[in-house]
Amino acid sequence: MLVGVWDAERAPASRGADSRWRAAAGRAVKDPTAVERANLLNMAKLSIKGLIESALSFGRTLDSDYPPLQQFFVVMEHCLKHGLKVRKSFLSYNKTIWGPLELVEKLYPEAEEIAASVRDLPGLKTPLGRARAWLRLALMQKKMADYLRCLIIQRDLLSEFYEYHALMMEEEGAVIVGLLVGLNVIDANLCVKGEDLDSQVGVIDFSMYLKNEDDIGSKERNVQIAAILDQKNYVEELNRQLNSTVSSLHTRVDSLEKSNTKLIEELAIAKNNIIKLQEENHQLRSENTIILMKTQHHLEVTKVDVEAELQTYRHSRQGLDEMYNEARRQLREESQLRQDIENELMVQVSMKHEIELAMKLLEKDIHEKQDTLIGLRQQLDEVKAINIEMYQKLQVSEDAMKEKNEIIGRLEDKTNQITATMKQLEQSDKDLLTQTRTIAMSFVKCASNEAQHQYKLVKDISF
Repeated sequence: MLVGVWDAERAPASRGADSRWRAAAGRAVKDPTAVERANLLNMAKLSIKGLIESALSFGRTLDSDYPPLQQFFVVMEHCLKHGLKVRKSFLSYNKTIWGPLELVEKLYPEAEEIAASVRDLPGLKTPLGRARAWLRLALMQKKMADYLRCLIIQRDLLSEFYEYHALMMEEEGAVIVGLLVGLNVIDANLCVKGEDLDSQVGVIDFSMYLKNEDDIGSKERNVQIAAILDQKNYVEELNRQLNSTVSSLHTRVDSLEKSNTKLIEELAIAKNNIIKLQEENHQLRSENTIILMKTQHHLEVTKVDVEAELQTYRHSRQGLDEMYNEARRQLREESQLRQDIENELMVQVSMKHEIELAMKLLEKDIHEKQDTLIGLRQQLDEVKAINIEMYQKLQVSEDAMKEKNEIIGRLEDKTNQITATMKQLEQSDKDLLTQTRTIAMSFVKCASNEAQHQYKLVKDISF
């Protein structure tokens, strides 16, 4: 009776279980990859949860021999292998998870240190061993979730390594990455260098995750542990943010200190330059005052010399006027003899017109006037040479001509000195210029008349 009743009661339950099993089997047949992803997700949840609970109850740093930690790496390896494409090579087919994990260092610069450390490990010979070492180093750094989050965001890059239905390409991958954040509460010290990671066989031990009646009684404790884990996660996240802000502040302080030291050095250099410039300025001012005093003294001396020269010039001009008057009187007496040399006089008249034109040009330019005076002096020198060679009998006239030549030379020297002083004395330049013009005109007239007279004497002697 009891057996029959139990069988009767058990029949509807078995039928309901069979119907549920058939429905699940139908779904699995329809989409086996989805079932695989769900199974891996559930296993990842159980593995992460069991690892966190056991680690908190363990109460110290985990090592490589801790069974829940070993099972966690096995589960993560199966999750990363799901949907992995087979890469063909010359010798064999290669299907490893090191390819996508190696891609993380390009997306997350902080992962370069882990990748370099894995490549430098001497005992690793296979890509799978390098991937296992990478997972252990990432867990010790408490950045596994950050690294994998950067990886699953780049779907276009992951498509080179995974099929479209792979766990890392679907939402389950993002869920697992979110669960990995809870592992930041675990402190692990794993010896990767001496461990044989190439030849390990990853088998999931389901006996660790099967529940019994004792587990039902520990729900309250699990809730408390979950609350503690949440608080610890929050504190860890807050600590990470504070560490990042502190590091940024340290960098800013270092940069500000460097800039401050540079500014102090530049300020010291600027002060030294200012002191040097002030000393140079003081020295230049003293030199400027000395030069100014010397210049004023020199100007006073030159002014006194110019005044003395002007006085001597005025006295000499009076004597020259008297001599010119006497020469004019002699020329008037000798003008009666010009009848015999009318043809030669036309040439001298033309020369006189040219000299007058030159004098007009001298009014515009002082330098041209000096050149014309030099030319006239050369003509007078030639006339004197002719008089010396041809007329020895005219000793009286020759002495007079010598005296006139000396007077003319002194007059020319004085004229040159006056032209030099005319540039400095702007007010007296016009008066001296007019005086020089009158003297030059009279000198030209005298020279032309004397030349005519000498020519007439030569002609008379020839006759």
